Amino acid sequence: MQLALFIIFGALALGGALNLLFQRHPIHSALSLVVVMMSLAVLYWSLGAEFLAAAQVIVYSGAIMVLFVFVIMLLNAGKEQRTNGSRSAYAVGIPGAAAIFCLLSFVFLSERGALMTSNIGGDLSNTVDNIAQVSAMLFTKQLLPFEVTSILILVAILGAVVLARKEQ
Repeated sequence: MQLALFIIFGALALGGALNLLFQRHPIHSALSLVVVMMSLAVLYWSLGAEFLAAAQVIVYSGAIMVLFVFVIMLLNAGKEQRTNGSRSAYAVGIPGAAAIFCLLSFVFLSERGALMTSNIGGDLSNTVDNIAQVSAMLFTKQLLPFEVTSILILVAILGAVVLARKEQ
């Protein structure tokens, strides 16, 4: 089952990445990036890194993508053209979403017994150990790249604001 999840969400991440590159509209590209981020979160979850999966959804798919969409809308000061959506998105998206929903429902229903009995005693040692390892690595060995990334995002936001500012 884990191999099937890997193949499906790996293909979904690859398809979202290719769609990101070939889209003409920047908002559609940002939505394709959300698909990639969510697929990566499922891959992290399937590998047993629940904290990284949650952080992927909360930080990247949530906060960073809202920031990207804000910057795109700020830079796109022209009039927005309205479309009804692409036919390929409907043709692939609706059956794809239904297939993913059915697959996840099957996995959760078939593993319901294992999920309910795995944490009855309240033993969270594996989860705490996972979080402790990630935080120790992030704030010791990876502190400089972490801070440089945050400064890079701040500079990108300031650059977008400067570019979008209208001269009076």
